Amino acid sequence: PKKAAAKKSGPKTNKLGVKNSLVNNINAKKKSGSSKSAKKSTVSRESYNAMEDHWGRKK
Repeated sequence: PKKAAAKKSGPKTNKLGVKNSLVNNINAKKKSGSSKSAKKSTVSRESYNAMEDHWGRKK
């Protein structure tokens, strides 16, 4: 007997129901109303500034 061809499923989605990508995740969080403002961020201002200082640098 011949085996049936496997069904092609759509793109894999995450728990927000969108295809995994940074932009899709951000927009899905915005749409659902669960995105955090900078005021409620869990990253300290000092840590963020230290990260920002190193953006774009290559080792």
